[in-house]
Amino acid sequence: MVNWIEGFINLVRTINDILTAGIAITAFSLLLYALKFNLKDRVARSFAMILVCVVIVFTAEALGGIAVDETNMEFWLKLQWLGIVLLPPTYLHFSDALVATTGRPSRWRRRWAVRITYLFSLFLLILIPFDILVGSITTDQVSAPHLERTLITELFTIYYWIIMLLSWINFFRAYIRTVTPVSRRRMGYLVVGALAPAIGSFPFLLYGSGMADRLAGMFWIVAMLSNLIFYFLIIMMAYAVAFFGVAWSDRVVKTRLLKWIMRGPVTASITLGLTTIVRRTGAVFGYDFEVFIPIFMVATIVVFQHLITLLSPLGEKWFFYGNDQKDIEILQTLENRLLTRNDLLEFLEMILSALMDRLQSSGSFIVSINEDGLELVLTNGKIQFNDQKISDELSKIVTENDDFPEIFQWENTSLFPLKSRMNGDQEQKQLIGILGLAGVDISELDDEQKSALTMMVERASSALSDRRMQIQIFESMEKLSSRVNTIQQLRSRGRYDRERVFSVDDPIQSGDLSTWVKDALTHFWGGPKLTDNPLLELQVVQEAAEEGEGNKANALRSILRDAINQVKPEGERRFTAEWILYNILEMKFLEGRKVREIAIKLSMSEADLYRKQRVAIETVANKIIEMEKEARNEDISTD
Repeated sequence: MVNWIEGFINLVRTINDILTAGIAITAFSLLLYALKFNLKDRVARSFAMILVCVVIVFTAEALGGIAVDETNMEFWLKLQWLGIVLLPPTYLHFSDALVATTGRPSRWRRRWAVRITYLFSLFLLILIPFDILVGSITTDQVSAPHLERTLITELFTIYYWIIMLLSWINFFRAYIRTVTPVSRRRMGYLVVGALAPAIGSFPFLLYGSGMADRLAGMFWIVAMLSNLIFYFLIIMMAYAVAFFGVAWSDRVVKTRLLKWIMRGPVTASITLGLTTIVRRTGAVFGYDFEVFIPIFMVATIVVFQHLITLLSPLGEKWFFYGNDQKDIEILQTLENRLLTRNDLLEFLEMILSALMDRLQSSGSFIVSINEDGLELVLTNGKIQFNDQKISDELSKIVTENDDFPEIFQWENTSLFPLKSRMNGDQEQKQLIGILGLAGVDISELDDEQKSALTMMVERASSALSDRRMQIQIFESMEKLSSRVNTIQQLRSRGRYDRERVFSVDDPIQSGDLSTWVKDALTHFWGGPKLTDNPLLELQVVQEAAEEGEGNKANALRSILRDAINQVKPEGERRFTAEWILYNILEMKFLEGRKVREIAIKLSMSEADLYRKQRVAIETVANKIIEMEKEARNEDISTD
């Protein structure tokens, strides 16, 4: 009977040790999540401080449980009390941040209460090494070695629960001030989850009471249950906090947090738990499984990661998509089947190679027609024309032939139009490109060769048309994303404080600013994107217009030129790395050169050029922001 009881207690202790290590892993993972995604929010920052305390407490507890000598054990137990002592002020700080989020910022009382508790806890930390807050280690209770309790320990326990009570008053105030049913529900999760630190610290407050030896089984059952409850509550708390300070949709927050928890703490905790059980089971039956432990750990991690990869899409679809499932599936399908520029070039190269092989052509090329004119997309074999000749002479041919013929002979090259259907109309078609084959006499082709030629021209047209449609979709999504982001930000602001819905955004802080700058630069020498640009409402532009002839378009053009000149490095113009941004802005927008020409001049790929162009536009946008702020400051100083 005694052996059975001892075995049961050892089993409970083993489970408790696994839970303790699992909580430390989970808290550390959630801390990394908070540091990565929403650290700018005050609620998230204060929650991160709570997680730091939890990591300290449970990591020290886990390491202290496997320590052999009393010196190491005492070190870890005292380090554990560092986290326990810091919990009250971080808890009060977190509750104050919640109340402030609902529209009741602290004027002075709550702010000073938080500061005083931090100072008092820091004072208590100084007492730990001198055995004043807690005494030296005692192993009288073999079941649970601990630090001896002192009078200051008893006073700290009272202080601990007083601060917890004050924090809970703030939690209740924050709960009743929430606005929407969804925010109230999540605030409820947060309030319930906030029980975690109190429940998690409860077993440590029992050390020294004698319960661990008088009722060893009861003590470890209480410790195990409290750790189990703590594990779920801390995740619930992290779930509620994940929505603070981010402008993502709820679906994105839930999906990202779920994957983070499953791939990190859950996998690590299960792996640790299973390996611990295997190791201790082997010790009980007299077998040494240490050789197999690394293999078992690796296998467990790989299997769980594979299961998460397989099952997470189904879980997201069932739990997070809701009525938006069809729309999200369309976007995911587009992402998986996206025709990138490299995919397009690879496909068109296959077409040209197949045509040259079937028709015995010496060379071939494909030209795309866009707003900037003609662009040489791809060449294969030997062609007698350079990029400039193709661009100039073909542009003239296209301009002179409004209705481009099915076959056009250009010197020794046969040109075939690549057309796309306009709005799905089979009759009306728009010229989007030209396919050229050198050294091919169409009159000498047999029916099979003509059929193959027609098929390949249609496929090339379809590929160019699909790529153009995707570009249009991306441009629309780029414009839409900034507007949707504004809506998500307003939704995030007003989730807990209805007054923040009425807050007005500063134009220079708008996510559309870079888009506005790009539009203005695109029509730098005239066009609706310049004359109807929202940048015309900036104060710096209006002041420039007043100093000139009152023409806002010319004023915006001068501001853009000044911003570009601020990007220009000192010295004579060169084509080195430090001049790249300025050279792109100068040649692309001020001189109006073609992308391919600029890429050749700067010795870079077109894809790299587009990436650098985005950086250059953002740099100009930042310069305009600085100019606008300076204009506002001068206006304030004048007043």
